[in-house]
Amino acid sequence: MPSRNSSPHKSGTKRPANLQQVSLQWDVTGLIAGVDEAGRGPLAGPVVAAAVILDELHPIRGLADSKKLTAGKREALFDEIRAKALCFSVAQASVQEIDAINILQATLLAMRRAVEGLRLSPKLVLVDGNRLPVLPMRAEAIVKGDALVAAISAASILAKVTRDRWCQEVDPLYPAYGFARHKGYGTSVHLAALQAHGACPEHRTSFRPVTEVLNGAMP
Repeated sequence: MPSRNSSPHKSGTKRPANLQQVSLQWDVTGLIAGVDEAGRGPLAGPVVAAAVILDELHPIRGLADSKKLTAGKREALFDEIRAKALCFSVAQASVQEIDAINILQATLLAMRRAVEGLRLSPKLVLVDGNRLPVLPMRAEAIVKGDALVAAISAASILAKVTRDRWCQEVDPLYPAYGFARHKGYGTSVHLAALQAHGACPEHRTSFRPVTEVLNGAMP
């Protein structure tokens, strides 16, 4: 039986395979929301989180971990999720918040904002990973939940597409860095651009590669 502890530092010991099993296993009466994030690892930009409550009467085929899907498939599912879900919410924590409170706390903040933004209040929140935001309702952290729980998969897609679109939008503002190509991750191209041009306002100054550039430590 999974833990029902809503502590942000504890997750359950048994992982559900799908939403139906979650409902049966926990005897949940009410709405279930899935939550996931995108953008913890990049050197620039906000971290984005999404919360989704799916409609059992309008199932969505092909939901999976967003990282396992092609960009085209994610875009198609992005529109379908928004059209068919009972409700959804996308939120973020800014670069400034990431640098002020660290990426983990900023991620939890974005997740909490996403849940708070839902039009309907869930009875249970299922969060991808092993940490939970502070929430007023029951919540459970599920490692690899984006591959196990449909609502978390849907949330991962909304968060990933939103974050990728941000990279596309900001790319023309800072063309030297190639955000549209590497999505802010620390690729060799991105690191070379940092070395050549320094950091831009969208870079996370608390992340080591950016800090090293600012401190003149990179070769």
